Amino acid sequence: MDDAAIRQLIQHEMAQTEALMQAEMRAEVPLAELVMQYAIGDGGKRFRPLLTLLSCGLCAYHDEHAITAAAFIEFIHNATLLHDDVVDESALRRGKPSANIAFGNAASVLVGDFLYTRAFQLMVRTGNSDVIAMMADAVNLIAAGEVMQLGNMHDPDVDEARYYRVIELKTAVLFAAACKVAGLLAGLDPAQSEQLAIYGRKLGMAFQIMDDLLDYTGDEALIGKALGDDLAEGKPTLPLIRAQQQLPAADKARLRHIIEQGEREAIGEVIALLHATDALPYSREAAARLADEAVQALAEFPDNDYKTALTALAARTTERRR
Repeated sequence: MDDAAIRQLIQHEMAQTEALMQAEMRAEVPLAELVMQYAIGDGGKRFRPLLTLLSCGLCAYHDEHAITAAAFIEFIHNATLLHDDVVDESALRRGKPSANIAFGNAASVLVGDFLYTRAFQLMVRTGNSDVIAMMADAVNLIAAGEVMQLGNMHDPDVDEARYYRVIELKTAVLFAAACKVAGLLAGLDPAQSEQLAIYGRKLGMAFQIMDDLLDYTGDEALIGKALGDDLAEGKPTLPLIRAQQQLPAADKARLRHIIEQGEREAIGEVIALLHATDALPYSREAAARLADEAVQALAEFPDNDYKTALTALAARTTERRR
């Protein structure tokens, strides 16, 4: 099943989600609405609400709150992006100046807060206390992951265990919530809902590893941001961690220095060092392994088009180019 067929499966629901988000982005403060429209209104991949709607289909849940859930998941995701771009001092997002560049840091942070609170208003509308509790925990863990990542910046001694915990919290937790919310809304037993969460968590970790790889292998025109952003921020991602394990002492010392200093201008040198080791294929294999584990988590669910779509999404994670 290709991307077009996957999106066709939930085309109507995705249109309803877009309509709901547009309605909920209306605000009495013009600046808030302007920033939200700038950050969210022009689309994007909408990958997380896609997961929610496909998971709802897998659970045979077609109530209106499937749309509500897809919308609040996307609002939370974009709130984190607004805050992240301020913290990371990012200049580009989705191929255009990031909101912090276009409107300033203060507007980005405050509108991010607005989106978080709007998301919780939507959660309350579901009337499902399990959903609200799960999402409250998820948002707290995402924040913990961001703080943990901040503590890892410019630290070349970050190991794989620390790296995996960060990406689990800051990225995979929301993927897991995007899937598990379907099980909670559908009233599945806790074990089945947890399998949906496992699928999302594993997929999210694979997705983030590939995102980290794109900082060294991507096409700027496709990924919508400059190569070397992670390097400039001093993020010790999996390719850099693996390369340090294999490089000779002098090259390892140089790479450690680059991480410590956040030398974006050394991007070409770092790419050469990565190619001198198995860091890039090693990272792709790690992502592929996690994607396989995600698919395995769906084994007990009945075969249908939604399961086929979720399986296809996981299988293609390691083919990401953007």
